[in-house]
Amino acid sequence: MTRKLFGTDGIRGKANLAPITAETALRVAMAAALRLRRKDEKAAGGGHRHKVVIGKDTRLSGYMLEPALTSGFVSMGMDVVLVGPMPTPAIAMLTRSLRADLGVMISASHNGFEDNGIKLFGADGYKLSGDAETDIENLMEENDFAAKLARAADLGRAARLDDEKGRYIEYVKNTFPKGLRLDGLKIVADCAHGAAYKVAPRILYELGAEVVPVGVAPDGTNINKDCGATAPALMRKTVVEQKADIGIALDGDADRLIIADEKGQIVDGDQIMALIARDWHASGRIEGGGVVATVMSNLGFERFLGGIGLRLERTPVGDRYVVDRMRAGGCNIGGEQSGHVILGDYSTTGDGLIAALQVLAVVCQSPEKKISDICRVFAPVPQLLVNVRTQAPLALDAAPVQDAIRAAEKKIGAHGRILVRKSGTEPLIRIMAEGDDEKSVKEVVRELKEFVELQDGQA
Repeated sequence: MTRKLFGTDGIRGKANLAPITAETALRVAMAAALRLRRKDEKAAGGGHRHKVVIGKDTRLSGYMLEPALTSGFVSMGMDVVLVGPMPTPAIAMLTRSLRADLGVMISASHNGFEDNGIKLFGADGYKLSGDAETDIENLMEENDFAAKLARAADLGRAARLDDEKGRYIEYVKNTFPKGLRLDGLKIVADCAHGAAYKVAPRILYELGAEVVPVGVAPDGTNINKDCGATAPALMRKTVVEQKADIGIALDGDADRLIIADEKGQIVDGDQIMALIARDWHASGRIEGGGVVATVMSNLGFERFLGGIGLRLERTPVGDRYVVDRMRAGGCNIGGEQSGHVILGDYSTTGDGLIAALQVLAVVCQSPEKKISDICRVFAPVPQLLVNVRTQAPLALDAAPVQDAIRAAEKKIGAHGRILVRKSGTEPLIRIMAEGDDEKSVKEVVRELKEFVELQDGQA
């Protein structure tokens, strides 16, 4: 069966339009519960009472999807623990902590409020595998569920967890090295009007920082709007105006982190991973012999790691692929240039707050240095990324497209890279080039962009 619903990061789309409807959410829950029930029957003869943790970000449409998912699970005899607005990594952590069978996060991450999504986590806190998602989608297609519903006496129950924020706050704080404090640091915390709007400022404050919170007034429609990790101008401006030492910007579900130094200059995911990798390597903590990152990570990052005796393993874009490679190779640091940073010692998925605390730990151990000196770990190779919105699908493996890419690679030379790929979440073609010659980089990106636009116009 060809998957129609699940993409690279769960199910995502426009709220209240297929597939992000209450009906789809209901059926996803029923199919996921049925899959768990069948596995339980095969493994242990049945009788296990299944539990699911459901969290969400601050989008208005969360009020539609949360009760639909709850109804689906309860109707199949599965108990539901509701935690309300919480970061995606908190749902992964709580799923394990509460010994739940499944975790669900209702979020479209860094997208605008009009979008929403459904991400599923297994009992181990990792995102469900592609095979598991395919099983769920198959069950949705094959069943009307009428004959599979729980008996009246076996219906599930739903309850709200009272101390969910406290649990996550303490968990994150315990990842900060013992004996260190953030006393004397002034930190701008941009929470993108998203899932971390309460927990992020509290964590930083309780560790001793002076916190300047922004993006902490969600209204259901302002998540990621002109703020957060994908729009860091507000954080940068606030850092300079407030004379802060550092700024951290999270995205809507707080699994992504972008930093600003005291000058308001951006520190991206590559620099964050490089800083943590250098620190952990020096203290003997790094595992797997290197860092896992995607094809988008800067060539300068790869050269830096090689210079300190570590390797960079590249994967396709998507934190799912990064985590899979980390687990396969025993690596404990991985992530994406966009700010997803996965630290396997602490979390099963990207966690912007945990990554921020690891950076701040390095800062605290070098009090005489400016953030701009600490966080500029390597000199990036000139890199340019453009997104081309397309009306019709473009076959990237077609001969004309491959010819255009080969011509661009020849122009940029052996010391550069070209990447043309489809977005996994939007109708976009992403064109990236990098190399030592900035002029050539700009030229090949412009030519490829014009080529893609021409192909789209002819479709």
